[in-house]
Amino acid sequence: MRRNRLGKADVHVTELGFGGGPLGGLFAPLDDETAAGALKAAWDGGIRYFDTSPHYGIGHSERRTGALLRSKSRDGFTLSTKVGRLLVPQDPAGRTDESFSVPATHRRVWDFTRDGVLRSVADSLERMGVDRVDVLFLHDAENRFEDALRDGYPALAELRAQGVVGAIGAGMYHPGKLTRLVEETDVDVVMLSGRYTLLDTSALDELLPACVERGVSVLAASVFNSGLLASARPTEGATFDYAPAAPRLLERAHRLADVCEAHGVSLPELAMAFPLRHPAVAGIVVGMRTADEVHSSLAAFGTEIPARLWEDLRGEGLLDERAPVM
Repeated sequence: MRRNRLGKADVHVTELGFGGGPLGGLFAPLDDETAAGALKAAWDGGIRYFDTSPHYGIGHSERRTGALLRSKSRDGFTLSTKVGRLLVPQDPAGRTDESFSVPATHRRVWDFTRDGVLRSVADSLERMGVDRVDVLFLHDAENRFEDALRDGYPALAELRAQGVVGAIGAGMYHPGKLTRLVEETDVDVVMLSGRYTLLDTSALDELLPACVERGVSVLAASVFNSGLLASARPTEGATFDYAPAAPRLLERAHRLADVCEAHGVSLPELAMAFPLRHPAVAGIVVGMRTADEVHSSLAAFGTEIPARLWEDLRGEGLLDERAPVM
């Protein structure tokens, strides 16, 4: 699988990355055996970039990711995790975590201070059982952006200067705040959630041009917008950004599917290919929870998209004119 460099850093990622959110029990419980099977299938399929976070399942995703990766040559993969939330032990008292289907053994405490970042990294390394991470992201800082910019970014830059991590950036869904980060700091990469997809190209307004100008790489996450683009046709109850999809979005997804079918391509195949056509995008990150999902993603990722399909999408008014696809 092709690998691309992140900004000016000496860090490379496979164009398809394994998103670790589902490994934390996102939406539904997940056992260790199924998680291990998904990770093994990803490795066997050539994926060498794995992304996780303390937030995902209050540590479950990191622990499960580390269980696979610590058995591999450390130079054979790229690993990223995130900072901004510390995990504090607590008595679960029979409760389930509010975000993931796991026992509430910890609570999250927001902390973008230098000490909080250093502690978060140390905790993550211990959970995963690895000696280092390659990429470190400020995570979900939309509502605490000034703290992350003032305190969190310098801490990440310090870790990069010390060689503790190879590349730094932020993972958010807000293109405007990521644009500020790109313009005001020296980050290597941003992970953008759901804002450069077939249904939402708002990153073309400012963020992607700024990344091209500054030499910052983009990792496109949530390329299916949480589900609406994840099947050949939108299914009943399909979601967009984790909420029921609006009628206009459902209609647009069906029109996209019509064009895809005319060219023998599926909607998920097109959704995975689209972001990678932009010169700033180094890879896409797809959440996967089972070996079957991994196999499906790998098959979709390898599909060749005919040039005529892109032309027909433009002709139907289904493709942002600014989006490079050829």
